[in-house]
Amino acid sequence: MKKNTQRNKETPIHDLRSAIEFLQTLPNEIVSTDVEVDPNAELSGIYRYVGAGGTCERPTRKGPAMMFNNVKGYPDVRVVTGILSTRERTGHLLGCAPEKLGFLLKDSVQNPIPPVTIERGQAACQEVIHLASSPEFDIRTLLPAPTNTEEDAGPYFTMGLCYASDPETGESDVTIHRLCVQSRDELTMWLTPGRHIDAFRQKAEAAGKPLPISISIGVDPAINIAACFEPPTTPLGYDELNVAGALRGYPVELVNCISINERAIAHSEIVIEGELLPNVRIREDQNTDTGKAMPEFPGYTGDAKEALPVIKIKAVTHRKNPILQTTLGPSGEHVNMAGIPTEASILDMVERAMPGRLLNVYAHTAGGGKLLAVLQFKKASATDEGRQRQAALLAFSAFPELKHVILVDEDVDLFDSDDVLWAMQTRYQGDVSTVMIPGVRCHPLDPSQTPEFSPFLPQVGTSCKVIFDCTVPFHLKHHFERSKFKKVDVTRFLPDFK
Repeated sequence: MKKNTQRNKETPIHDLRSAIEFLQTLPNEIVSTDVEVDPNAELSGIYRYVGAGGTCERPTRKGPAMMFNNVKGYPDVRVVTGILSTRERTGHLLGCAPEKLGFLLKDSVQNPIPPVTIERGQAACQEVIHLASSPEFDIRTLLPAPTNTEEDAGPYFTMGLCYASDPETGESDVTIHRLCVQSRDELTMWLTPGRHIDAFRQKAEAAGKPLPISISIGVDPAINIAACFEPPTTPLGYDELNVAGALRGYPVELVNCISINERAIAHSEIVIEGELLPNVRIREDQNTDTGKAMPEFPGYTGDAKEALPVIKIKAVTHRKNPILQTTLGPSGEHVNMAGIPTEASILDMVERAMPGRLLNVYAHTAGGGKLLAVLQFKKASATDEGRQRQAALLAFSAFPELKHVILVDEDVDLFDSDDVLWAMQTRYQGDVSTVMIPGVRCHPLDPSQTPEFSPFLPQVGTSCKVIFDCTVPFHLKHHFERSKFKKVDVTRFLPDFK
């Protein structure tokens, strides 16, 4: 991939607004409403039916993104959700066939384009400025942070790109975290173990200092996708904005914040500037006492945390008439943001170990893009038997939060769940085709990963990882050939067939 240093003028998408304009040129990819909507549970409740998909409570479906033009109590702010909620739409936004997205991201990691910093006067995100020191400041009345359900701990910013830097090395990282509004100028931040920003926070806290952090909301979809890479693919000190730059072919533009010593994404719709305070913790549901946090990617509402770090807000800046971007935790949008980088990480690691054998990877919707991966593996000779299971082991190493791997042959469409389950029914025997790896660290949001569920799990967040080998033993391949139909040109009979 060529490393451009200038913006590609032919690239139609460079921020959220241009992404929305692009989707409006495509059929059935975005809808809007002017009917007043309440951000408290109603907005998410509507989109659950319209296009959330993913692991959301049924009925739901894969559908268009949705713009809410009339948000109750916020006349100057629109809200959009579902921009990345289908793989096909994500492909449109990144200019890539849906089945090749993992390869696109893998190549982008290998051809990084670092971000650049522009002058404040050139940054769209600073057209309007609100200082938290003003007595009138209240983020609760300024921005319509939605609640996903009526039992949420509070309003959440779910699509905030959190950007902070190592206080010792200056290296920066960007990622998305659960941010709950707690007061006029405070947010809580939940950081799952191993996140780079948490490592930065711990260093600052050990020195008794706050960690400056910016939260950019409403950005180019390429940035949302790139921010979801995790180690070991992007190790500590690797700024994932490098990947976003490679995806677009030009650097992401940053701007210096106005109230803290940090940078933010210059074309954001909204930026929240603040500091992670040292040695300060707040109960996540202190304002509601629901005991619940918000719906998460496995399809369940997570428990509210007893003691979370606090971001003290210093300022909010935004574009004129900003668009607040949000997502439903269990929606297909989370699947694509988390899952496609997972696919890229697995493809990269396995390809380096055994070139040409792993044909593709799908981080399946049912696992929220994290817990389940389908690997399409080609055995070229008898000596490849067993290497498919080695590929699965490498997948667990490439993405530690992965729980289950299903292995299929090259004649199985890994993106078609019916075809994958067909392979499991006809090419799998539980006693010889299952590999279990007990007691391995996984993801704390899977409610089955607890000692209460299984006495063999030592603590929350550990799991028995499983490989389901649904590939045909090489020496039996000729017994498992699918029925071969005649190849024809369907357009002779149906000219509009696609």
